[in-house]
Amino acid sequence: MNVLIVDDNQPAADLLRELLTLQDHTVRCAYTARQALDAAADESFDAALIDLSLPDQPGADVARALRAGDRPPLLVAVSGYAAGEGASAGLFDHHLQKPIDFDALDRIMAMPRASAR
Repeated sequence: MNVLIVDDNQPAADLLRELLTLQDHTVRCAYTARQALDAAADESFDAALIDLSLPDQPGADVARALRAGDRPPLLVAVSGYAAGEGASAGLFDHHLQKPIDFDALDRIMAMPRASAR
């Protein structure tokens, strides 16, 4: 699975990239919304893990842009808030609260694409 991680906490994003890479995923990190949108213009992703609080614009804006593409990825909100407190209703397929529960992330990533939504 080709995964985009969008998080301004660079050490956390890099650690998550390492963990997902160990599980045979191809992973690219973006530390700002602009970097994420540029990455999405360069390649398509099967999944995007998006921090809702980015320094240059809200993660929800990144999700909307990815959702509007020809082949939208599975969108997972990553936030310090519980589901519903910061995620836009209906925009994300899943919500993970920080610190990320890696077992929950594994279950999400293992879902067949059609049932992941």
